[in-house]
Amino acid sequence: MSFQIRPLKEFLVRPALPKTLERLSELGQNLLWSWDHNLRGLFRRLDPAIWKSSNHNPVVMLGRVPQPTLERAAADPRFLALYRRACETLDTYLAAQPIGQPGAASNMLVAYFSMEYGLLDCLPIYSGGLGVLSGDHLKASSDSNLPLVGIGLLYQKGYFHQTLGPDGWQHERTPVNDFYSLPVTPVTRPDGSEMLVTVTLAGATVFLKVWRIDVGRVKLFLLDTNIAQNEQADHRDITDQLYGGDRHTRIRQEIVLGIGGLRALKELGIQPTVYHMNEGHSAFLALERIRVLIREQQLSFEEALDAARSDNVFTTHTSVPAGIDLFDSGLMWEYFQDYCRECGFSFDDLLALGRRDPADAQEPFSMAVAAIKMSAYRNAVSRLHRRVSQHMWESLWPELPVWEVPITSITNGVHLPTWINGDLAAVYDQYLQPDWREGNFDAKLWEQISEIPDAELWEAHRRHKRRMIAFVRDRAAQSAMERNAPAVEVRRLQEVLDPETLTIGFARRFATYKRATLIFRDLPRLKKILMNARMPVQLVIAGKAHPQDIPGKSLIKEIVQISRDPDISHRVVFVEDYGIQVAREMVQGVDVWLNTPRRGEEACGTSGMKAGMNGVLNMSIPDGWFDEAAEQSGGWMIGDREPYSPEQEDTHAACIYSLLENEIAPLFYDARDQGVPVEWMRRVKQSLRYISANFNCQRMVNEYRTQLYEPAHKGYEATTRDHFEAARERSRWNRTVTEKWPLVGFKNLAIGPDGAVSTGSPVPLRAEVDLAGLGPEDVRVEAVVGRVGVEGDLEETEVLTLAPLEQHGTVFLFGRDFAPLTTGRLGYSLRVSPNHCDDPLNRPTNAPMKWAGVIAASTS
Repeated sequence: MSFQIRPLKEFLVRPALPKTLERLSELGQNLLWSWDHNLRGLFRRLDPAIWKSSNHNPVVMLGRVPQPTLERAAADPRFLALYRRACETLDTYLAAQPIGQPGAASNMLVAYFSMEYGLLDCLPIYSGGLGVLSGDHLKASSDSNLPLVGIGLLYQKGYFHQTLGPDGWQHERTPVNDFYSLPVTPVTRPDGSEMLVTVTLAGATVFLKVWRIDVGRVKLFLLDTNIAQNEQADHRDITDQLYGGDRHTRIRQEIVLGIGGLRALKELGIQPTVYHMNEGHSAFLALERIRVLIREQQLSFEEALDAARSDNVFTTHTSVPAGIDLFDSGLMWEYFQDYCRECGFSFDDLLALGRRDPADAQEPFSMAVAAIKMSAYRNAVSRLHRRVSQHMWESLWPELPVWEVPITSITNGVHLPTWINGDLAAVYDQYLQPDWREGNFDAKLWEQISEIPDAELWEAHRRHKRRMIAFVRDRAAQSAMERNAPAVEVRRLQEVLDPETLTIGFARRFATYKRATLIFRDLPRLKKILMNARMPVQLVIAGKAHPQDIPGKSLIKEIVQISRDPDISHRVVFVEDYGIQVAREMVQGVDVWLNTPRRGEEACGTSGMKAGMNGVLNMSIPDGWFDEAAEQSGGWMIGDREPYSPEQEDTHAACIYSLLENEIAPLFYDARDQGVPVEWMRRVKQSLRYISANFNCQRMVNEYRTQLYEPAHKGYEATTRDHFEAARERSRWNRTVTEKWPLVGFKNLAIGPDGAVSTGSPVPLRAEVDLAGLGPEDVRVEAVVGRVGVEGDLEETEVLTLAPLEQHGTVFLFGRDFAPLTTGRLGYSLRVSPNHCDDPLNRPTNAPMKWAGVIAASTS
């Protein structure tokens, strides 16, 4: 082992900024610069070469800029004007007061927990779409002045850098983050000491250091275990790397995120009213909330669970069971036996929270099941994903039909100011109303795009396309030189792609379900398309495979080897080390965005939204968000809306080739003698109008606010009133209902329509229910009305609540009238359930319910 020198004392050196530029560091520390073109331009203007070599990191840049350069800038009236404007922009932005909304809560505060955040390319604490979505969520919340704080982990090693060997095989190189060279700040106490919190892991105390990132108006707090206070190496390594290590590392990371994150908020004096779990990684925060309520409010376990549940929100991003974190009971015992003993609830109670079937001792603890059971509000991330999720989790509500499983959907969006290219933004500044960046989900605003001349939009896109191609050439040639490729290979990569050629982009994580090689399925036919002398096509591809994903790595290798085929080597290029910067260049610069997942397995996907907002047309399977947008997007749908089957592989590939040959390429190259492809630009404008208005993060966080956060905040207010009396009362009520429920049942099922009825005529719906001593306010009696299908099942149903009409001892008559508006064979069934809440989305798991039979009638 080589000799190493440890510092006796550490100190921090900051750049010596001239007095007239003293706020440059402050401007670099707030990530507003990452989505404000004018702020970002200030750093680029200071020294373009250093800005690029610093990986667009203002902290590193200011440490590298020579003092004479700073002095020249301080004496340059042009730069000073930019600097003053940047300071005014930041000050105005931070000083803006929240705009009141009708019925909005004035004291609401959302705590948003996520395992990863994709904010900057120079801050690699994200792996892919989930992290970028989290970063966009914070930025849009800041723009919307939504009161929100973020919680996450600060990883010592960033998610891996990708390099390709001579044969195209992916290799991983792990970057080490120097936190003092990043726009992150350690949180300190009033006495100047660093803020630390602790968690207990398998009997040992682990210290967590708290850092802060300023994301506009939003604060993101990140936890770090790689500190001197942790003497054990395995404790320092907990936040070593995102998704690294074994199951012990994973459960430790999730304990630090959920339990440690909640303790950090308390130490900071922050008291959220809503807790948002972005994926199941942070589900332990709900457990910690139960512990705190038991200790501080003297609630029972059942009361604390009910109280904690009332303002928890859970977002699932997973479409397949394999994506769920599972921990066996032995591992849970190792980390939670002391926790349960301290809290005063049993280990079996804890395990039951994470099991579909609490009685199954062999079932592992599922973080997603725990998050679902401990949340009042749950959402998927697209409409199609909602249906997929309802099928995935229907066993948690065994008495409900799948379509009623209480999981709603809020389709993801992307943060438009971050992802829109500067050339297009400059055009918008001329033609759209001045506040287009702030009001960017107002459909009327985006209708103004129709007034922009086609030629200006076309030329703005061509300028950025040329820059994208220059970026790709430079990156590809640099990568080749680093792996000592032959000079002829480097020269080829310096000349790949043609700015005048129709360019298709494909960039994403190389999971096999995304089918990255689908377009190469019939290579001879693809070659003809790429090499068409009159209408050529070229491909730009990027993406990473997980280090353990051998099939994903094999797909990358296959594409790289195809790209070296002499016939098409100038038309196909793979861009190494996919990240935010590569993604931004591609979604802003290509002409068509390709997306080919197996339908039903892409929860949402957001890269196509980013492309569509830049006037790039989508060609995609109708999965995730594109299932909602295909017909209005201006792009093209591959295949139909049938569930995926292996037989579709050839069909979908043929569809891609047919679209390219017969529609996409002819439209792109049409009317070139006039300078602009007219029909192509009509589609581009359609994409810009529709996707910008409907799939941006401003719309998304507004829906979170109104559909989930505000109801959850009201749940918090109701639950905490009078020292949590509502939770105590609900617990008493639950015990009464549980005791009497076996005796509750329907009595007379003969009540109902006889024979045919006429449309529009009232049909009396009646139910006699023996409530066994419960009151009518304790239950909800409902009629599920619909068309009777050929198999005798109800279809196209709606749920109608019946009101109490009469009482005879413990038997109550419930009813209402229903006027059918369609003809045919209709029917209804009756059901009764405990009246847990008014909001059907808030229905707890495994809630009891009793059904009566189907009663049918025909209408004429």
